Amino acid sequence: MRIRSITYFVNPGWPLDQGILKRAGDFSRQARELFTAAGYEVQSARLATIPFPLLLGTAKLSQAPKLAADMQQAAAAQGFDYFSLGPALPQVPEAYSLIPEMLSAAENGFASGSMTTPGEGVSMQAVHLCAGVIHQAARLSPDGFGNLRFTALANVAHGSPFFPAAYHQGEQPSFAIATEAADLAVSAFEGVESLQKGRQNLVDAVETHAQRLEKAAAEMEKSTGVAFGGIDFTLAPFPEDARSFGCAMEKVGIPRIGLAGSLAAAAILADTLDRARFRRTGFSGLMLPVLEDSVLARRAAEGLLTINELLLYSSVCGTGLDTIPLAGDTTPDELAAVLLDLACLGQRLDKPLTARLMPIPGKKAGDPTQFDFSYFANSRVLALAAEPLQGSLAGMETIALQPRRR
Repeated sequence: MRIRSITYFVNPGWPLDQGILKRAGDFSRQARELFTAAGYEVQSARLATIPFPLLLGTAKLSQAPKLAADMQQAAAAQGFDYFSLGPALPQVPEAYSLIPEMLSAAENGFASGSMTTPGEGVSMQAVHLCAGVIHQAARLSPDGFGNLRFTALANVAHGSPFFPAAYHQGEQPSFAIATEAADLAVSAFEGVESLQKGRQNLVDAVETHAQRLEKAAAEMEKSTGVAFGGIDFTLAPFPEDARSFGCAMEKVGIPRIGLAGSLAAAAILADTLDRARFRRTGFSGLMLPVLEDSVLARRAAEGLLTINELLLYSSVCGTGLDTIPLAGDTTPDELAAVLLDLACLGQRLDKPLTARLMPIPGKKAGDPTQFDFSYFANSRVLALAAEPLQGSLAGMETIALQPRRR
């Protein structure tokens, strides 16, 4: 298991307060040393701000690309690998159209767009605006890589350390840990004689690591005064089979993920993780990013794993649709249809879901992907069964959805 990220949450002010950012950098360097000494490889240090429309205010919203460029320089100077400027918000619709330019201005910058509003429902306007961002960001580079740094959010609260979903709330800084822990699930179910034994192995492994992480976090909290928000113990993968969440699902007993029984495996693993005791934040669930997982990438290339299957599994476990390669000619209206499905699923089940969709210019469904990126496993472009919404779903209403009563 590795630490995917130590994420520092802050309101840096605008113009950027260099004193605040220096304290963030000092914290990050100390934290990286401490967690490394505790026996963990720290993959990255990340910085997440309050949502950029709130950081800038309506009067200065047009300065969002400059904010991204300035933050790129400031975050790098303080040793941060990546930064997130948080989500565009439905109550500030003009913010969404600025995101492609923000991504272009900062190669290590991330952003997101909220499609839901707490207590109100799914904003159809925001759904379409997010679809527009995805469509434009796909053209920032010939390989469509810009959308790696943008996700559409449904029912996602502040405090998750995973990017691109991470954002802060409030004035006081905090920090949280994102794990890369799919290998724990692979090991837990390797050669076990019963489902019960595999589940207990996973709970034991998660709790053992959580105790070590929480001990180190408590030291950081005490020495710096920065509040510890918790661990997002999502079973995030790396693109090799030993660290593949798809492999973990198959170790549970599915011959190949995408076949019948896969939903059951996802539900069992998600329920098992829920039983582990640790200080939670963010998603703390299962992650099914097709291009970041070697087994998921293979099953998608074989035609077993489709967008509908991934949405189905998200109903019992995951973080949504993540790193999904799509045809380059996918239209904004087609993207909006699948985003609406995801947003309504998250709102109705009262769970956080995201959509990181990656239309690839010049590619069509079935074409092989050709990313030269060490954190990706190549696959094939997935078909999207979508057409523009019609009738009452073609409007720009806010759809009021209450969580299902239990």
